Amino acid sequence: MSTPQRLGERTSPASGLAGRWAILPVGSCEAHGPHLPLDTDVRIAEETALRAARSLDAVVLPALPYGVTEYAGAFDGTLSVPAAVVIASIDAVARAAVRKGAVGVAITNAHFEPAHIDAIFAAVAGLADLGAPVVFPNVASRRYAGRLGEEFPTGACHAGDYESSMILALRPDLVDQPTMHALPAVPINLAGAMRAGAKDFVEAGGTDAYFGWPARSAAATGEALLDTLAAIVVEAVSAVPR
Repeated sequence: MSTPQRLGERTSPASGLAGRWAILPVGSCEAHGPHLPLDTDVRIAEETALRAARSLDAVVLPALPYGVTEYAGAFDGTLSVPAAVVIASIDAVARAAVRKGAVGVAITNAHFEPAHIDAIFAAVAGLADLGAPVVFPNVASRRYAGRLGEEFPTGACHAGDYESSMILALRPDLVDQPTMHALPAVPINLAGAMRAGAKDFVEAGGTDAYFGWPARSAAATGEALLDTLAAIVVEAVSAVPR
């Protein structure tokens, strides 16, 4: 019987944290169009962590399933928490993992609302005294955009081809595929709209809580994206001096 990569699936005697990196997935519970599950970001962050863990012999911690999600607040099912909750949660979990012997903590995040990303960076800064490295490769940055498919660099990538393809690869049964294939493109740069002052998805032009080209989505595209996301995490951890 192989040892599960998820800490939550291991027994206490076989937790395996001591001497290994811990990977903490962070996501959100928010609207992802009329076709994707509310926990899309959690599923992507966790799968990224699991794939990276295979290469790193790391342990995947239970995911944090809530984030700062004010932009999707107008849509049913969206549950936003304050930035302070995100910061405190990451801080507490990272410290707990290191107390149990983890040699470092990596954060995988698939929710790109600016205030949420700022909260993660604030948590990382607050862990400077941890005594173990903490890495957060922010895949929403320009540094990685060119590696994440055609849609991602356009900024029109919430519940579009980028995310829909990954959920098709992971859980096609959770995707309303007839609805997805009928959705027209919404080629609006969400990141740009945020910078221009839009306060929520509706004001940014996403009246159905999606941006991009969901009808183009394919499971094969999603598999490649998930592998790339995992590779980015592996690179970030491998770059830490030993």
